Amino acid sequence: MENLALILLFGWITWSSAVYIPERAAAAALNLKYLLEPPVYAEVTGRRGQNITLPCVLRAKPSQYRVKWSKLEPERVGPENVILVSNEKGCKPYGPLGRRASLRRAHMMDASLQLSHLQLQDDGMYRCQLVHGIEDESVVVSLWVEGVVFPYQSENGRYSFTFHEAKESCAQQDSTLASFSQLYRAWTEGLDWCNAGWLRDGTVHYPIIQPRPACGVGLLSGIRSYGAKDKKQDRFDAFCFTSQTAGYVFYVSGSFSFRQAADTCERQGARLALVGQLYAAWRFQKYDQCDGGWLSDGSVRFPISAPRERCGGIAEAGVRSFGFPDKSASLYGAYCYRQ
Repeated sequence: MENLALILLFGWITWSSAVYIPERAAAAALNLKYLLEPPVYAEVTGRRGQNITLPCVLRAKPSQYRVKWSKLEPERVGPENVILVSNEKGCKPYGPLGRRASLRRAHMMDASLQLSHLQLQDDGMYRCQLVHGIEDESVVVSLWVEGVVFPYQSENGRYSFTFHEAKESCAQQDSTLASFSQLYRAWTEGLDWCNAGWLRDGTVHYPIIQPRPACGVGLLSGIRSYGAKDKKQDRFDAFCFTSQTAGYVFYVSGSFSFRQAADTCERQGARLALVGQLYAAWRFQKYDQCDGGWLSDGSVRFPISAPRERCGGIAEAGVRSFGFPDKSASLYGAYCYRQ
């Protein structure tokens, strides 16, 4: 494969030099005058819809200062993504994140950031920066939105998405394009997929646990990379990321065409489930149903949490796919979603 590179577990450490590493922060913290370093392994975990707090505590108070919280986005073009700026007199929010942000102020030295109603795109690295005249200090905290990464193909077949089409397709399935760190974590949890897909930063990768000839001859397990690709010209699949939902998925048994399945869900005060909603139900509710059913994108899938021979004969849990059958001639049950 042209320009194919292998990113191994140990190679990932090289990549992580661009992000926050707790040991490095602890060493750097020796030079901090005003801010306390974050806790060891400064990672906060939450699920979509929850409220979380990112820690930032002062060890000393300058006479005059301001605290600025921002989200670190290496792929962002333009000014930094400032969330809020605060001094002792007040606090000013900025942008969409600012509307859901506030300072905790649990005590007079507390500058911790509170985010309400966590969303998928909130995942990432955040910086708390204290500015005192010409001096400034900062600490970085990681926010991990707990979720699941899933590969997604177009109904037109393998490698049909430009970057922007992949991004839109994930959004239509209640998800976002996954980040590299999300794909990496999914690989450590068992994701093995032989088709390359777009990630949020415009790069293309695929995760391999069991090396095999069809997935690159002579290469070891790891995250295999095609690097950055032309977002308008190159075409691949997508790796999407989703988290828990406010509603629930349920199965309706029957032999329905796609249109009949949609009508069946509507009669029950629901709608055909999105692919991301089915994956969220499988991941967070351990949903297990050994029956193929229509989803809103015209695909047919079923979730298995307790693998068994009569449900595909695959040893690993997962969401199985029958692809995109003929919507009129093929007959399956329906997976419905009710808010």
